Amino acid sequence: MTSWTARGGLAEATVDLDAIAHNTEVLAARATAPVLAVVKADAFGHGMPPVARTVLDAGATWLGVATNAEALRLRESGVTAPVLSWLHAHDEDFEPAILAGVDLGVSSAAHLERVAECATRVGVRASVHLKVDTGLRRGGADHTAWRALLDRAVRQQRRGRLVVRGVWSHLGAAGVPAVSPPVAAQVRAFESALREARDAGLDPELRHLANSAATLSEPTTHYDLVRVGIALYGVEPVAGRVTGLRPAMTLRSRAVLVKKVPAGEGVSYEHRYRTVGESTLALVPVGFADGVPRLASNRGAALLAGRRRPVAGLVAMDQLVLDLGRDEANLGDEVLVLGPGDDGEPTAAEWAAWAETNPHEILTGIGARIPRRYLGGARASRELEELSLV
Repeated sequence: MTSWTARGGLAEATVDLDAIAHNTEVLAARATAPVLAVVKADAFGHGMPPVARTVLDAGATWLGVATNAEALRLRESGVTAPVLSWLHAHDEDFEPAILAGVDLGVSSAAHLERVAECATRVGVRASVHLKVDTGLRRGGADHTAWRALLDRAVRQQRRGRLVVRGVWSHLGAAGVPAVSPPVAAQVRAFESALREARDAGLDPELRHLANSAATLSEPTTHYDLVRVGIALYGVEPVAGRVTGLRPAMTLRSRAVLVKKVPAGEGVSYEHRYRTVGESTLALVPVGFADGVPRLASNRGAALLAGRRRPVAGLVAMDQLVLDLGRDEANLGDEVLVLGPGDDGEPTAAEWAAWAETNPHEILTGIGARIPRRYLGGARASRELEELSLV
């Protein structure tokens, strides 16, 4: 009996830090520039402090997060490596991040002025990366606002309030070449924005555009830094291409109730599933509150007693039901809900297909009430134990 089941646990997620280290090394070997490892959203649900230490040990030189709160959490956990944070409100208090030496992504003149104001108050020059919209139509200044942003950045840099350390953008469809916007078009737009930055008098040391997919498939996008996210966690980012990445997370639970029901019985809410014949049903205590997507009802499967068993009926908030047909199961039998696929269990990519989403949503959706246990990565695990984080 494993430790979590011996304590009466209902489910556990194990995170293979050695797999994350391996993936980091694979990506670094394919890149022609240093690696920024994206550890936002609690490292895609894997746990930010242990993953951050692991990727830095494995060759990443930068860390990327969405929010300043995430960046400060890294600093509080003892991480001193360069960190870039990029999703901010225009009236945010940037002072703690500036004092902590966090680089800030800036997408508009309003954001830039707020950063400069906060830097002036604390007497520390802020380090910013100006973001240009090259076609994703999400964050970043579009071509009509880019020149004004550059002019303001030049003025504030001359006043000593900030330094423009980087210029960057975000690709829209590097992993799916047939989908717009095309990478080549975004590269051309990025090059144009870089020329304008130089013409305005800026000389950023870091130009970055590549995501996970582009790191593996588009070397012209590598510039001075590549930003890798989903690939760190073992999901292949380029459709139809296998590069040797290893999935890092396994979600396991167990059967907490087993019962036999006759043919034709409805299962779970609204009886959207009915047994074909006399069936053994196993109740598994994980549901959509734990990251098992409701849209995968009657589509998904999990591994129990050596075989994949279909999800029978609607996934509930805290539980799901598996139909074993005429096979038997016992109370406490392990259920592999998600994993690398080595033993036949479904992968995050398969759950994403069943739920009509991407693996990112599957991994980040595995909720906080599922305890994490870390395997490998001796240094990261040891430091976490000292910090009482595992």
